[in-house]
Amino acid sequence: MAAQLLLVDDEPGLREAVQAYLEDSGFNVQVASNAREAWDFLQKNPPDLVISDVMMPQVNGYQFLQELREDARFKALPVVFLTARGMKSDRIQGYQAGCDAYLPKPFDPDELVAIVENLLERRAATTQAAGTTTDLEDIARQIAEIRGMLQHGSGITQTPSPIRIDLTPREQSVLDLVAQGLMNKEIARRLETSVRNVEKYVSRLFSKTGTNSRTELVRYALEHGLTK
Repeated sequence: MAAQLLLVDDEPGLREAVQAYLEDSGFNVQVASNAREAWDFLQKNPPDLVISDVMMPQVNGYQFLQELREDARFKALPVVFLTARGMKSDRIQGYQAGCDAYLPKPFDPDELVAIVENLLERRAATTQAAGTTTDLEDIARQIAEIRGMLQHGSGITQTPSPIRIDLTPREQSVLDLVAQGLMNKEIARRLETSVRNVEKYVSRLFSKTGTNSRTELVRYALEHGLTK
């Protein structure tokens, strides 16, 4: 899906020209003629990146950016400034306000596209890294819960499974290792297979037992005598 950009500029000619060039480069571009109009659009359909002029009536680019950075929803939203004010002091003010790039007018549209692509790639990488960290933290928490259940295993009352569950030898091996609190990478090393294969076996175990997490899987296995 093409990235969604919001272009804010009070000059109709420049706004239309930049919008056309960005759309020809594969982006979806919404436009606003001033900061207030842009703010209204942000509430309805937050973009992936904002390109804004600095010198605008009523609310200038610096003030607009300050409002963005004070809102938790837009604190990390990439912002590129386009402005006729290219003095060093102006650029410093822009970066201090929290912009990610500052492009003085007149500018090369190819340079703008390169800046936008770079900022979007960085944002995607940061989001992916944050998601990976969250996933690992969640797995670590589940493993801690599993180990806690194992330490108090004597208090778990075993009952027959309400459904017939037939596990293959490899599924049983994976289940036993999951119940020991091992992560997929460790299980793969122990069984001399790939992490991808382990993920498939764990997914099958979820399906066969009607569980959705490693914690639920181990609890079910302990309660119904599927693992020791």
